[in-house]
Amino acid sequence: MSLPITQLLDDVRGGDRAALDRLFALVYGELKGLAHRQLEHAGPRRYIDTTAVVHEVYLKFAAAEDPAWEHRRHFYRVAARAMRQVIVDQARRHRAQKREGRYERLDLDETAVGIEDDAGELLALDDALVKLAAQDARLAHVIELRFFAGLSVEDTARALDVSERTVKRDWRIARAFLHRDLGYPG
Repeated sequence: MSLPITQLLDDVRGGDRAALDRLFALVYGELKGLAHRQLEHAGPRRYIDTTAVVHEVYLKFAAAEDPAWEHRRHFYRVAARAMRQVIVDQARRHRAQKREGRYERLDLDETAVGIEDDAGELLALDDALVKLAAQDARLAHVIELRFFAGLSVEDTARALDVSERTVKRDWRIARAFLHRDLGYPG
């Protein structure tokens, strides 16, 4: 019998490092789904797989001295952001390798998707999201959860503890900001 996620989060915050392993085992499938949705939205061609993304997130979480997940929803928000960082870091590495003439293909599993020519677009989007977060963190969270994590309006509202109407408004405002910042017409 596995402990509920909330109890495992409390255990991790309390210093039980083994609870992190139990937590990841419990939510592994959900995290892979989240990673897959993020990779789909990134639209890349260079291979990185969902398993690698989830494992990188685990390593980030394991290295954290004091995980401060407040609750289950917060854990998933932090996981979504960490996945975005992993994907963007991969795009940066790919771009650097390409400039140095050291391009190599990584084909890690059947759920792989890629980051190649879209790396520049992905990096520009990440830069725009950083600017947006500096102006309004909730707007950036809405983009992360709706676009990268693929959550519905209802799920995003629950994750952010706001109304669906607020999510819809924030989604419109955030998209307009990103379109303007990225130089898209209209």
